[in-house]
Amino acid sequence: AMNLLLSLTVFCLLPLALMLIICLLSLFFPLGDNARFFSENDVYNYSTMLLIEDKGVLMLGAREKVYALDLYNISQKRASAAWEATPAKKTECKNKGKNAETECLNYIRILHEVGDDRMYVCGTNAFDPECKYVSFSGDALTFEKEMEDGKGKCPFDPFQRYASIMAGDDLYSATSMNFLGSEPVLIRSSGNIRTELKSSWLNEPTFVSMAQMQESKESESGDDDKVYLFFSETAVECDCYNKLVVSRVARVCKGDLGGLRTLQKKWTTFLKARIDCPVLESQLPYIIRDAYRWCDPEKDWKSCIFYTVFTAQLDTSDLSAVCAYRVSDISRVFAEGKYKTPVPVETSFVKWVMYSGEVPIPRPGACINNAARKAGIHKTLDLPDRTLQFVKDKPLMDQVIQPIGDKPLLVRRGATFTQIIVNQMKAADGNKYPVMFIGTDKGTVLKAVNYDGEMFIIEEVQIFHPHNHSFKKLYAGSDTGVAQIPLATCERSSSCMDCVLARDPYCGWNSALGKCVFISKSHREIIQSLKVGDASLCPDADPIKPLNLSVREGEDLKLSCLPLSSLGKIMWQKNNIDLTPSAALQLQDGLLIQNVSLSDAGHYRCLSVEHSRAKKHSITVIEHLVTIDLSDSGDRTLDTQAQTDCASVTGLQVACALLGLAFFALLAWNFYKGHLCMPWSCFKSKSEEQSQESQNQEALHSGVTMSSYGGPAWNLKIPKSLLSGLGSRKYCGVDRLSIKSG
Repeated sequence: AMNLLLSLTVFCLLPLALMLIICLLSLFFPLGDNARFFSENDVYNYSTMLLIEDKGVLMLGAREKVYALDLYNISQKRASAAWEATPAKKTECKNKGKNAETECLNYIRILHEVGDDRMYVCGTNAFDPECKYVSFSGDALTFEKEMEDGKGKCPFDPFQRYASIMAGDDLYSATSMNFLGSEPVLIRSSGNIRTELKSSWLNEPTFVSMAQMQESKESESGDDDKVYLFFSETAVECDCYNKLVVSRVARVCKGDLGGLRTLQKKWTTFLKARIDCPVLESQLPYIIRDAYRWCDPEKDWKSCIFYTVFTAQLDTSDLSAVCAYRVSDISRVFAEGKYKTPVPVETSFVKWVMYSGEVPIPRPGACINNAARKAGIHKTLDLPDRTLQFVKDKPLMDQVIQPIGDKPLLVRRGATFTQIIVNQMKAADGNKYPVMFIGTDKGTVLKAVNYDGEMFIIEEVQIFHPHNHSFKKLYAGSDTGVAQIPLATCERSSSCMDCVLARDPYCGWNSALGKCVFISKSHREIIQSLKVGDASLCPDADPIKPLNLSVREGEDLKLSCLPLSSLGKIMWQKNNIDLTPSAALQLQDGLLIQNVSLSDAGHYRCLSVEHSRAKKHSITVIEHLVTIDLSDSGDRTLDTQAQTDCASVTGLQVACALLGLAFFALLAWNFYKGHLCMPWSCFKSKSEEQSQESQNQEALHSGVTMSSYGGPAWNLKIPKSLLSGLGSRKYCGVDRLSIKSG
């Protein structure tokens, strides 16, 4: 009996185990079929990306290879081309002390579109960077043979931070000019205009990102377009014993041609300022890791915002932050702010203080505008030496640029923020919301929105490190591959409350369809509450039928329940009264009642509770009606999930008793009809006994068939398994008992 019970229990628990495994897989791989991945054997470092939407391709630069992937399904490769460092280059790199397996290879680092189906590509080329053009046409990638020197355009070291953009036909790049990485430079390809090699300009910098701003468009002052550079560096203005790293933003004017005598082939408009992202508990300034320019296409450049991520300068804190800066505020500091100037003092070599003297005209570092043109200065080559010498010695602004609201948009503990991109979404309420996708060093992406000053994290998705984005898709690269995911996975919200409380601008509850859907123009009747998260707008959920559960006195009772979303918290009630933990009542990982007694009987309800700005919302997940069996029992723990799927031992005993009664009734009926004789009236020969024994053995193997005489023949077929134990549709054994006519 115990073996039968054990086998039935294992058989019944198999579906439960499978469901649990599927549930765990859905937690670790939340994207499911919505994600697309690409990688190839022996190819690594998929980190450089370029979107070409008119051709429907994602260009991908990896180690010694360039790919063209289908933009809408990146698992489909349309073309690829190899660009390997030559054996001579690899040998030379190895002889200079670099690692032959990881460093002395060609890492694609620059990938920009230049028109005519061509792209400009640069690689580290075994610590001797080179650039050339590659064309994509007819689903084929073709490298041009002519090479260009990549020094100043592409880093020597494949693991060194750099930044670059293509503005028109000009490549702007911030990297190092030499093998050792000790000559940092911001350079423009045309005219070979670059920064001065002075610590007051760039002092051990780590470059982050670059962006172009079209500030000349409809400018009343006749201003020039600008290129902004974000980086961190050792502060020259800090009067302290240890090196202090600070975050900076610098900018140059696109029309800068350098000076005639002073600053020849050098930037005459290079100015930089410190940016701050104040995190309350920090003694040291946080360091910028990435910046992303976001602009409203319906407004001018002054409305543009730089979203940035910052991390702690030391490992003593695991906080990361997001700060946002108005481009207009940054531009105002460069156009109107005070300068810092170096002053020799006795206690140190130099001290930087605010410059309070006379500022030359034209203003040092300013672009050529209408006022300069009226003075006969039409290009930077016409600038006087006094203005040029001033900006050469004093490129640092005195004012520290503060974020919008003078505080971070988001501060979070745990995984370190690495990158950020922003996409604007028009929600069902007609408002536009910038949605932030923040990459972490744990390979996850946070999706967050700011609602009237409240920063709300919608979800955290486990993928690779993010790097780029395009129309309704997020593309992410890592060392081992590249991933493509949708900007929203609305279908993961199974209820209206879950969908509304997610407060995702991309998603809303469609009452007609009864599901959470991606917002589009065709969806009009959408329930969505982004700013306050009011789930009371949802229709009432269908009532849940309680599950009956009988537990023996003295046993341990465990009730399992999971929240309906990642933001939900589980709350248990007994007879509509909230339960609190105690010595005999544990609420972690479900509800566990130890050594149950008669007082533990009652109506138990599990609620998934979420808080929003509107109010607290709760929805019933599961209900149990618990009764106590006062008969003696051994000490064991009862899991209600297994109890739901499998019969109780009591149920199995009742079923066996019913089968026994049916068997004896059937036996009595056969005696009454004369189909079977009594023992004292049945004398058979030895041969007849052997024949009967043979028939009985056959019946045991193929099933017992009992037939009635007269009228139609009714066959009651009982499988062999029921001769040693009972199962039914309710008791996880045989599917059914069937009566067949014929």
